[in-house]
Amino acid sequence: MTEHPTSHEGRQPLADRPQEQTRPRQEAAPAGLPSDIPAQPAQLPEPPPVPGPSAPAVAVAVSAKGAEPAGRREGDRLRFVGAATRRIARGLDLDEIVLGLCRATVPAFSDEILVYLRDPLPVGDERPVAPFVLRLRRTDRLRLTDLEGDELVLVPDPDPTPAAELCEVRSGSSLAEVLRGVRPVFGDSAAARAALGELLGSDHPLPRGPRAILAPLRGRRRVIGAAVFLRRAEQPAFDPDDLLVGAQLATHTALGIDKAVLYGREAYIADELQRTMLPDSLPQPTGVKLASRYLPAAETARVGGDWYDAIPLPGSRVALVVGDVMGHSMTSAAIMGQLRTTAQTLAGLDLPPQEVLHHLDEQAQRLGENRMATCMYAVYDPVSHRITVANAGHPPPILLHLDGRAEVLRVPAGAPIGVGGVDFEAVELDAPAGATLLLYTDGLVESRLRDVWTGIEQLRERLAAAAQLTGPDHAPPLEALCDDVLDMLGPGDRDDDIALLAARFDGIAPSDVAYWFLDPEDAAPGRARRLARRALARWDLEELTDSVELLISEVVTNAVRYAERPVTLRLLRTDVLRCEVGDDSPQLPRQRRARETDEGGRGLFLVNRLARRWGATRLSGGKVVWFELSTRV
Repeated sequence: MTEHPTSHEGRQPLADRPQEQTRPRQEAAPAGLPSDIPAQPAQLPEPPPVPGPSAPAVAVAVSAKGAEPAGRREGDRLRFVGAATRRIARGLDLDEIVLGLCRATVPAFSDEILVYLRDPLPVGDERPVAPFVLRLRRTDRLRLTDLEGDELVLVPDPDPTPAAELCEVRSGSSLAEVLRGVRPVFGDSAAARAALGELLGSDHPLPRGPRAILAPLRGRRRVIGAAVFLRRAEQPAFDPDDLLVGAQLATHTALGIDKAVLYGREAYIADELQRTMLPDSLPQPTGVKLASRYLPAAETARVGGDWYDAIPLPGSRVALVVGDVMGHSMTSAAIMGQLRTTAQTLAGLDLPPQEVLHHLDEQAQRLGENRMATCMYAVYDPVSHRITVANAGHPPPILLHLDGRAEVLRVPAGAPIGVGGVDFEAVELDAPAGATLLLYTDGLVESRLRDVWTGIEQLRERLAAAAQLTGPDHAPPLEALCDDVLDMLGPGDRDDDIALLAARFDGIAPSDVAYWFLDPEDAAPGRARRLARRALARWDLEELTDSVELLISEVVTNAVRYAERPVTLRLLRTDVLRCEVGDDSPQLPRQRRARETDEGGRGLFLVNRLARRWGATRLSGGKVVWFELSTRV
């Protein structure tokens, strides 16, 4: 027996095989598929009151005392068709459906089955790819051992009959005509034998007489494959009633394949939607390390409303965001995407955390009624080693200190986003170097087996236990810490999707920061150059002096031209040298190409050519222009 792509275990003696018991399952009729092979209507004549094969292979092989009564054969046939179709309908994906067909028919209906499917399988209203190619998806074949008394033992055949892996269905060929007819046909006619020869190849022998059935698999709109049922020469031949059985099996299989293909496409769309809604990668801002995780609620509900984000802000700060929209559906994911985009836009305006939540609340109300979400928005400043947190009905964050102590931060609970008319409050807390902040959604701490506060306490204990393994003054690795946190989930704890964002605060030491105020006057660029030269000498970065003086002079000159209040100049030394110049003018500088006769307009051109990176950010009270230079020359 050869199987494509899964394996087939051995069978027990036929006399000992119990009647298969299955639960009735309601089938969902999938969307149909357009036919590119003109097909006759798939309406088959109504079967007699008790349809089915007149002499199934199993019944004949096991019976050693002659043929069974006709009424019993018809009853067995009816029960077989019911059990087989239920078994096929149980499958959700393509392999399960094809496997269900093979297991149901071998050896109860045929001694061998070969299932060919179109490659590639079209989905919905997609136009099929030309040419029309059938690929062998699976073949099952059992070998009968010698008789032992009245029993016949079935075992997998280790040397299956070879069959063609691929078959191109050419227009006007015998195979194309049989597939166009849709109805199953015996393999004893000249046209059917020619069609089977094209499909299976010349190396696969065909039994003589009506011991082969070729059943086209037609979905809702087009032919998507074919199934071949074969009986050996020592078994009874198929009779006309067996064509009705083959038609039933082929119809249920084709509709199940349609369902599986559409389900697979929906799962793919859901995965892509969720992937695009969440960040592809996290930024690596100065003074903080980040790690994240996302887990869907279940394999069948891969789209949810949980999200996380990390947004760099002016002044080397970073906004940390975790939110949770009610539900885990396409609608929840769409709302989540809009709220996340809104949060990114508001963060770019450098609004305080409580103002960001206020505007998110207004946006949720504009999206419609009952658009509820929770959100935690925090801003970390690596220079001041402080974090400002505002909460909208979200579970509180947990801060893991460097000494191993895990602390649930006391932040105002706030009302969920979408309630409307609620003020949000922000609190400012210490964020010591080496500490780890954990933001998460309620799916991590709440389930049917535990309430949210029990889960929060278990999470706090889990973090403390992880810190003890690394010892004092050694923070646990961030990625491993995220994995360890998710390991606390038990079998009954996955009721909701989970978003997790961990931030390790490294901070920037005061000795690596230089900060000045410059009056908006003509002498400001010269003073800025002198201050920067002294700072670079203190940091042993004299090799950057020429580049830094040139770039600072250009940026400060542009700031003084429009500023009315003192200009700020800040230098930060980390793995790069970062320079930030702030003024009270909201107009952002724009790089332009200066003409040969212009006296100015080349400042940002120089910044763009010499700096490693540069940018400008509008603030509520002005703007900040910054650039970075590598400290490795």
